[in-house]
Amino acid sequence: MKRFNYTGTCIPNKHYMVTITEKLDKIKKYIDYGEYFTINRPRQYGKTTTLYLLTQKLKKDYIIVKTSFEGIGEVFFQTEENFCKSVLSMFADRIVSDYEDFKQIVCNEDKGLTTFKELSKAITNITKNARKKVILLIDEVDKATNYSLFYHFLGLLRNKYLKQNEGDDSSFHSVILAGVHDIKSIKMKIRDNKESEYNSPWNIAVDFKVDMSFSVNEIYSMLADYENDNNTGMDINLMALKLREYTSGYPYLVSKLCYIMDEELEQSFNENSLEHAMRILLNEKNTLFDDLIKNINKHDDLFELLKILILDGKSITFNSDAHDLGVMYGIVKEDTAHKLRMDNKIFELRIYNYLIALQELKKGIAFAYKYQTKFVDDNGDLDLVLILTKFQQLMKTEYRQVDERFVEREGRLLFLSFITPIINGIGFYFVEPETRESNRMDIVVTFNQKKFVIELKIWRGEKYAQEGRMQLCKYLEYQNLEKGYMVIFNFNKNKKYNCFNTVVDNKNIFEITV
Repeated sequence: MKRFNYTGTCIPNKHYMVTITEKLDKIKKYIDYGEYFTINRPRQYGKTTTLYLLTQKLKKDYIIVKTSFEGIGEVFFQTEENFCKSVLSMFADRIVSDYEDFKQIVCNEDKGLTTFKELSKAITNITKNARKKVILLIDEVDKATNYSLFYHFLGLLRNKYLKQNEGDDSSFHSVILAGVHDIKSIKMKIRDNKESEYNSPWNIAVDFKVDMSFSVNEIYSMLADYENDNNTGMDINLMALKLREYTSGYPYLVSKLCYIMDEELEQSFNENSLEHAMRILLNEKNTLFDDLIKNINKHDDLFELLKILILDGKSITFNSDAHDLGVMYGIVKEDTAHKLRMDNKIFELRIYNYLIALQELKKGIAFAYKYQTKFVDDNGDLDLVLILTKFQQLMKTEYRQVDERFVEREGRLLFLSFITPIINGIGFYFVEPETRESNRMDIVVTFNQKKFVIELKIWRGEKYAQEGRMQLCKYLEYQNLEKGYMVIFNFNKNKKYNCFNTVVDNKNIFEITV
């Protein structure tokens, strides 16, 4: 019986998997051309599974040496002799089956190697005597990037690659490294008696441009396989679209949400179940989210960039040098308009929730208690008018003297800090940066299978406010809703704390001023 898998390698006869034939074909072209390259993608992005499937695809045409630096230990990298006398044994242990004759060739060369010069000669003999071209795949290569000997080894492969192209040597036909970092551009600082900087010798590697995120069609293929076995009655098209919308095709997130809907929500696959699965996922502790928070806390510039992007809502032109760290970790990406945006809504919500928790620590008295019984009626529906009215009272009492700069950064966070305890465990929220027509949008709340759209605006005059109402109406039309909500932050000393209903473009809007 197959199941969804979000840990380790996915195996076709054991797990429901997306069909990545096109991706594998694109990667095979790199290999057929004899390219050296790095598959550098964020954590839990399907690299290991891709290498496994790639190996199955290639092993008829090539001899595959598939290995990993994970769990090797520091002794392996302590001296040139330790490295050289061990690396071929490591390769021999991981030669893909059906190539026992090649394994014997490797073992024959693995005798008393102590220097890189001897290792280079051994690789020459091994690849020259092999009956097929030899491919070297190294997974978890990040585990080795703190060691200078690893860079010496890459330098050895680089020199042999160049000589092989010139007809003066024999070496691996193609070398593929898999990890988070782009080894081609990494710069390492290795501490010895003095600090010295190593530039990567991997500049022979070509750029790897295969999109490894799951497309809607690929997600559809996995869900169709599941539905064929289980007959849940799901709308496969809709679920594939929604999974892509919330995850941007991040492999771990897609698989984990499907796993939750299958095994924890009793094979329920619909929009409400997906939101329930996202609540479960966002509230759990896992290594991916641990790395996400660790990375933004470790890099102050990245954390500040994310605050500008998701709290200020500012448009930032993408720059590969300035934003490479966030891209490498899978947190941000470049959109089609060459602007910076969050990679996926799950990461964005996890960061929002983290910021909300920090906000509650700072402003605990105002946000510490839960209001759910007051704001949910007997039918289980959310009374958003009452929520906004009470939020207005809170802002009038606690934040009367705050300035515009504070609210531009904190206003949305204050509102989310207020509403999150109310919907927690039942409802779900997400921040919608723009509609399909690129109109500014803010917060969408779902609760008891009903949807609420709330626009947050800074007061800059009636004309600007009316533009905001029209934007809200367009989004309501897109969502097929008749009523929306608007919160206007006004910093005028003589402002009135307005609270009223209005009709704009045949849509009902409840609006407050704080």
